[in-house]
Amino acid sequence: MNAIEIKETLKSGGAVFGMMLTASRSPRWAKTYAQSGLDYIIIDTEHTPRSRSEVADLLAAFETTNVAPIVRIPIPSSHYVTMNLDAGAQGILAPYCETIEEVKETVAAAKWRPLKGEIVKQVIEKNVFPSTASKEYLEQRNANTICIIGIESVPAIENLNNILDIDGIDAIFVGPNDLSISLGVPNEYEHPIYEEALEKIIDICTKKNTPVMIHHQTVELTKRWLSKGVKFVLHSTDTRGIHNAIQSDFSNIKESVGTIESAETI
Repeated sequence: MNAIEIKETLKSGGAVFGMMLTASRSPRWAKTYAQSGLDYIIIDTEHTPRSRSEVADLLAAFETTNVAPIVRIPIPSSHYVTMNLDAGAQGILAPYCETIEEVKETVAAAKWRPLKGEIVKQVIEKNVFPSTASKEYLEQRNANTICIIGIESVPAIENLNNILDIDGIDAIFVGPNDLSISLGVPNEYEHPIYEEALEKIIDICTKKNTPVMIHHQTVELTKRWLSKGVKFVLHSTDTRGIHNAIQSDFSNIKESVGTIESAETI
């Protein structure tokens, strides 16, 4: 899928599926992920030491696939938004947003690039454009861009209704680790306090027709929240996926060794 197809699928009530890339750097990985049935991937630059050129190479590789590359930028800043979109990203995920100002800056850069400064401020706050021609040009230029806002703290949840009043947000992202710490129940993803917070986020977003993405690491948790309406599915990471596959294969192989040795002693 490309970004437009992802947005259309979500709008029609369908689900899309992706994974977070935290370690993969070689562009050769793009083909592997494309053959795995993913609709999109998120290249993490918040918690991983990727260089700008490494990200650009990955983005170029994914251009040859049917997997939409989205970049999680380090902070909600227009500089990082435009830098990654200019490099070929089909979307950005801005982490840990709490204020209207942060979200406006992020959305303005994602949806109305390359406008900057006072002009884009007039667009995002007053819907005033330099001209009708400029508006139509920018809408077409940025149509294949997804803007995802990270809601990962108690203050962010408290401000979520106001945040969603900003036009141009395509989805809300929840980082379970950060959110659970903010709630006082670190990594307790079945704790009632954590579950109530997620349900509140989903309820608010549903009323505003905004998809929710929650980055859980186990199949059980991902399936649980999929059943509760989370259709923008972000499951696990490349490192965890590789670890699980290797562990599963070799556990199976080692069991066979034991079975063979037992048979030989009979």
